[in-house]
Amino acid sequence: MKSSLWETIKTVIFAVFIALVIRTAAYEPFNIPSGSMIPTLLIGDYLFVSKFSYGYSRHSFPLSAAPMSGRYFESVPERGDVVVFKLPSDNETDYIKRIVGLPGDKIQVKRGRLFINDKIVPRRKIAPFPMRLDSGRFAAVTRYVETLPNGRHYEILEKDGDTGPLDNTPIYRVPKGHYFAMGDNRDNSLDSRVPNQQGVNGVGFVPAENLVGRAEVLFFSTDGSAGIFEPWGWYHAARMKRFFQGIE
Repeated sequence: MKSSLWETIKTVIFAVFIALVIRTAAYEPFNIPSGSMIPTLLIGDYLFVSKFSYGYSRHSFPLSAAPMSGRYFESVPERGDVVVFKLPSDNETDYIKRIVGLPGDKIQVKRGRLFINDKIVPRRKIAPFPMRLDSGRFAAVTRYVETLPNGRHYEILEKDGDTGPLDNTPIYRVPKGHYFAMGDNRDNSLDSRVPNQQGVNGVGFVPAENLVGRAEVLFFSTDGSAGIFEPWGWYHAARMKRFFQGIE
């Protein structure tokens, strides 16, 4: 009896150890609680983030508990990567945004248009995006395809047109070892356009050490219309077409 119990305990310990190794070194699941990355990511999306894409830092470990600084086996993100990072102001909160600026870049937004190193980033208007508002009704939100200098393209929204509060910014020069990140839902995203400084709880430049990993694939998505204790509604709440989609 004691031998059987000990074997069970060892199996559980081994399983937990393997799970922690996978979560730290390979992939970690995340869910999307806000609309800052609409239309690329929707509230209720669940995705896997690759922890090895940019190397490892203390934030690769659960609760950022590793006694280390800097990054090891570091790889540089590409413009257009969707990344999870720890908010620089507290080093605890997980944020997910798109990298648009690399170290040494000059970034500015003027009248809603993104400029990288003094060159405007092309965008092409496409069909409006049907967005559900807080009132429950749908609105047709202006949508564009934006194309970065490396050819990466993705959809963005401009709910308030090109006159939103973050559609005109000063020039930001991205420091060495940092990145500039923006949400695809441009008028509803707290991102690097808002400095992290005294009196302003912003994001600012994202240190390389704060990168957790690159968003790779959606594995589940729900519109939230059915709770965990309402199994009769799970099928209709699931966004089946989003299952196992790659993230661009």
